[in-house]
Amino acid sequence: CNHHGRTPPCTDAIIDAGIAEVHAAVIDPNPQVTGGGLARLNDAGIKTVVGEDDQEARKVIEAYLKFIATGLPFVTAKFAMSLDGKIATRTGDSKWISGEDARRYDHGLRATSDAIMAGVDTVIIDDPQLTARDENGNPNDRQPLRVVVDSRGRTPPKARLLSEPGRTLVAVAGPDPADYARLATARAEVESVGVDENGRVDLTELLRRLGRDRDVTSLLAEGGGTLLGSLFDLGLVDKVVAFVTPTIIGGRAAPSPVAGVGVERIADAIRLKRVEVMQFENDMAFIGYC
Repeated sequence: CNHHGRTPPCTDAIIDAGIAEVHAAVIDPNPQVTGGGLARLNDAGIKTVVGEDDQEARKVIEAYLKFIATGLPFVTAKFAMSLDGKIATRTGDSKWISGEDARRYDHGLRATSDAIMAGVDTVIIDDPQLTARDENGNPNDRQPLRVVVDSRGRTPPKARLLSEPGRTLVAVAGPDPADYARLATARAEVESVGVDENGRVDLTELLRRLGRDRDVTSLLAEGGGTLLGSLFDLGLVDKVVAFVTPTIIGGRAAPSPVAGVGVERIADAIRLKRVEVMQFENDMAFIGYC
């Protein structure tokens, strides 16, 4: 960088240190930065090389790249399902579909995200903590912002996520209902967001606000099916992390990970690109981009 932000310019430190050659994988797209730092180094007689391992570098900073270009967070949809595509039994029991290693990896995803998003039905049924935890199950010092998409303000004041370390934002639709006060009393921050054509929280507006007002560059959407389905329907998902465990749950009423409207033809289905496959004990993870 070649500008004053939270710290002085890196270019000054490099020049002062007498470094002769600098290798940069990618050019920072930030308008305050782009190309300026390298030009300054070249003017100072320092050799610069750009482009080595650029694809790997772009993967490391993929959330930042999208945020700078669009102002929207990079959205990763994460879910764990059985071999027959279920995320819970017909009674709603879902603990635990995936194994311990897969869950440990999930906590790593949480720890490196600015925010975790869940729908209110998931909060009511599963009562999740939505925290990032270490290998011993203790909460990390840094916690991502927890975001509950709750159009009608149904989040229970005694929900576990409201008593966990860190902050919880409950996004509601339209004018403030009378019972928002009880959520605020329960340590929730309530924010009223515009409504979509179905009278529910406008997810595009919510993401825009998270990026603009809270500097959320990366968001991990953890379900349930209604929320993930809406995000997919709106084209707001950038990346998918899907854990599949060799378990058969069955049941016509057992929920699947992605609901929403969906597509009418297989030809219109979302096909992930740059897919990687990872194995965790008996579980498999499919990771790809939309």
